[in-house]
Amino acid sequence: MSVPAASFVKPSSPTKTALIKLVAFEVGKLNLAVRIDQVQKVVNLPTVHGSGLNPVGLARVGDEEITVVDLAQRLFRTQTRQYAYLILVQQQGREVFGIPSAETPLLLEVPANLIRVLPASYRRADTLEIASHIAVIPEAEGTRTLFLLDVDMLSIEHRP
Repeated sequence: MSVPAASFVKPSSPTKTALIKLVAFEVGKLNLAVRIDQVQKVVNLPTVHGSGLNPVGLARVGDEEITVVDLAQRLFRTQTRQYAYLILVQQQGREVFGIPSAETPLLLEVPANLIRVLPASYRRADTLEIASHIAVIPEAEGTRTLFLLDVDMLSIEHRP
Protein backbone atom coordinates (compact mmCIF):
# COMPACT_ATOMS: atom_id res chain seq x y z
CA MET A 1 0.00 0.00 0.00
CA SER A 2 1.41 3.38 -0.94
CA VAL A 3 1.33 6.31 1.45
CA PRO A 4 0.24 9.58 -0.20
CA ALA A 5 2.52 12.57 0.28
CA ALA A 6 -0.34 14.50 1.88
CA SER A 7 -0.39 12.02 4.78
CA PHE A 8 2.95 13.41 5.96
CA VAL A 9 1.80 17.03 5.95
CA LYS A 10 0.05 18.36 9.01
CA PRO A 11 -0.01 22.15 8.68
CA SER A 12 0.83 24.05 11.84
CA SER A 13 -0.22 27.47 10.52
CA PRO A 14 -0.76 29.09 7.13
CA THR A 15 2.45 31.18 7.39
CA LYS A 16 4.85 28.49 8.59
CA THR A 17 6.22 25.43 6.84
CA ALA A 18 4.73 22.33 8.42
CA LEU A 19 7.19 20.22 10.39
CA ILE A 20 6.88 16.46 10.27
CA LYS A 21 8.06 14.52 13.32
CA LEU A 22 10.01 11.40 12.42
CA VAL A 23 11.80 8.69 14.38
CA ALA A 24 15.07 8.04 12.52
CA PHE A 25 17.51 5.15 12.81
CA GLU A 26 20.33 3.56 10.83
CA VAL A 27 20.30 0.23 9.06
CA GLY A 28 23.68 -0.45 7.51
CA LYS A 29 24.61 2.72 5.65
CA LEU A 30 20.98 3.76 5.24
CA ASN A 31 19.14 6.33 7.33
CA LEU A 32 15.55 5.18 7.72
CA ALA A 33 12.61 6.85 9.44
CA VAL A 34 8.97 6.37 10.37
CA ARG A 35 6.38 8.98 11.25
CA ILE A 36 6.07 9.54 15.00
CA ASP A 37 2.34 8.79 14.87
CA GLN A 38 3.17 5.26 13.68
CA VAL A 39 5.51 4.59 16.60
CA GLN A 40 3.94 3.06 19.70
CA LYS A 41 7.15 3.20 21.71
CA VAL A 42 10.85 2.35 21.76
CA VAL A 43 11.97 -0.30 24.25
CA ASN A 44 15.17 -2.08 25.17
CA LEU A 45 15.53 -5.07 22.89
CA PRO A 46 14.01 -8.18 24.46
CA THR A 47 15.10 -11.68 23.48
CA VAL A 48 14.14 -12.37 19.86
CA HIS A 49 13.34 -15.96 18.95
CA GLY A 50 13.57 -17.36 15.44
CA SER A 51 15.51 -19.62 13.15
CA GLY A 52 17.87 -16.89 11.94
CA LEU A 53 17.27 -18.05 8.37
CA ASN A 54 14.65 -15.38 7.72
CA PRO A 55 14.60 -11.69 8.62
CA VAL A 56 11.74 -12.20 11.08
CA GLY A 57 11.62 -13.30 14.67
CA LEU A 58 9.31 -13.15 17.64
CA ALA A 59 9.71 -11.15 20.85
CA ARG A 60 7.54 -10.77 23.92
CA VAL A 61 6.87 -7.12 24.80
CA GLY A 62 4.62 -6.71 27.80
CA ASP A 63 1.68 -9.09 27.25
CA GLU A 64 2.10 -9.29 23.47
CA GLU A 65 4.06 -11.40 21.03
CA ILE A 66 5.54 -9.02 18.46
CA THR A 67 6.89 -9.92 15.03
CA VAL A 68 10.39 -8.45 14.73
CA VAL A 69 11.69 -7.58 11.26
CA ASP A 70 15.49 -7.38 10.99
CA LEU A 71 15.80 -4.82 8.21
CA ALA A 72 19.55 -5.38 7.79
CA GLN A 73 18.91 -9.02 7.00
CA ARG A 74 15.83 -8.26 4.89
CA LEU A 75 17.43 -5.50 2.83
CA PHE A 76 21.05 -6.62 2.62
CA ARG A 77 20.94 -10.30 3.61
CA THR A 78 23.67 -9.61 6.16
CA GLN A 79 24.15 -11.22 9.54
CA THR A 80 22.31 -9.61 12.40
CA ARG A 81 24.24 -6.88 14.22
CA GLN A 82 24.14 -6.30 17.93
CA TYR A 83 20.92 -4.44 18.55
CA ALA A 84 19.99 -2.53 21.68
CA TYR A 85 16.51 -1.13 20.97
CA LEU A 86 13.22 -2.20 19.45
CA ILE A 87 11.05 0.38 17.69
CA LEU A 88 7.42 -0.71 17.87
CA VAL A 89 5.45 0.51 14.85
CA GLN A 90 1.78 0.00 14.06
CA GLN A 91 0.38 -0.60 10.62
CA GLN A 92 -2.86 1.21 9.76
CA GLY A 93 -5.34 -0.42 12.12
CA ARG A 94 -3.46 -3.69 12.09
CA GLU A 95 -0.47 -5.49 13.50
CA VAL A 96 2.37 -4.04 15.56
CA PHE A 97 5.87 -4.85 14.29
CA GLY A 98 9.25 -4.40 15.95
CA ILE A 99 12.24 -2.95 14.12
CA PRO A 100 15.57 -3.50 15.92
CA SER A 101 18.06 -0.64 16.10
CA ALA A 102 21.68 -0.67 17.24
CA GLU A 103 21.66 2.98 18.31
CA THR A 104 19.10 5.12 20.11
CA PRO A 105 16.59 6.30 17.48
CA LEU A 106 16.50 10.07 16.88
CA LEU A 107 13.43 12.28 16.97
CA LEU A 108 13.66 14.71 14.05
CA GLU A 109 11.41 17.51 12.86
CA VAL A 110 11.68 17.78 9.10
CA PRO A 111 10.08 20.53 7.00
CA ALA A 112 7.33 18.96 4.89
CA ASN A 113 8.67 20.60 1.73
CA LEU A 114 11.83 18.44 2.01
CA ILE A 115 9.83 15.18 1.87
CA ARG A 116 9.24 13.75 -1.60
CA VAL A 117 7.38 10.66 -2.83
CA LEU A 118 9.64 7.91 -4.20
CA PRO A 119 8.73 6.94 -7.77
CA ALA A 120 6.91 3.62 -8.05
CA SER A 121 9.50 2.42 -10.59
CA TYR A 122 12.27 2.90 -8.00
CA ARG A 123 10.28 1.07 -5.35
CA ARG A 124 9.67 -1.87 -7.68
CA ALA A 125 13.33 -2.07 -8.76
CA ASP A 126 15.13 -1.65 -5.43
CA THR A 127 15.25 -3.59 -2.18
CA LEU A 128 13.93 -0.39 -0.62
CA GLU A 129 10.41 -1.16 -1.85
CA ILE A 130 9.42 -0.68 1.79
CA ALA A 131 10.27 3.04 1.57
CA SER A 132 7.57 5.41 0.33
CA HIS A 133 9.24 8.82 0.63
CA ILE A 134 12.68 10.40 0.72
CA ALA A 135 13.92 13.50 2.52
CA VAL A 136 17.24 15.18 1.83
CA ILE A 137 18.03 17.35 4.83
CA PRO A 138 20.76 20.01 4.73
CA GLU A 139 23.19 19.80 7.66
CA ALA A 140 26.41 21.58 8.61
CA GLU A 141 28.52 18.68 7.27
CA GLY A 142 26.53 18.22 4.05
CA THR A 143 23.19 16.46 3.78
CA ARG A 144 21.37 13.59 5.46
CA THR A 145 19.21 11.41 3.25
CA LEU A 146 16.30 9.71 5.01
CA PHE A 147 14.15 7.00 3.48
CA LEU A 148 10.71 7.03 5.10
CA LEU A 149 9.25 3.58 5.56
CA ASP A 150 5.80 2.47 4.54
CA VAL A 151 5.16 0.35 7.65
CA ASP A 152 2.36 -1.52 5.88
CA MET A 153 5.09 -3.08 3.69
CA LEU A 154 6.71 -4.77 6.71
CA SER A 155 4.22 -7.64 6.48
CA ILE A 156 5.65 -11.04 5.69
CA GLU A 157 3.54 -11.34 2.53
CA HIS A 158 5.40 -8.31 1.10
CA ARG A 159 8.82 -9.83 1.71
CA PRO A 160 11.09 -9.83 -1.39
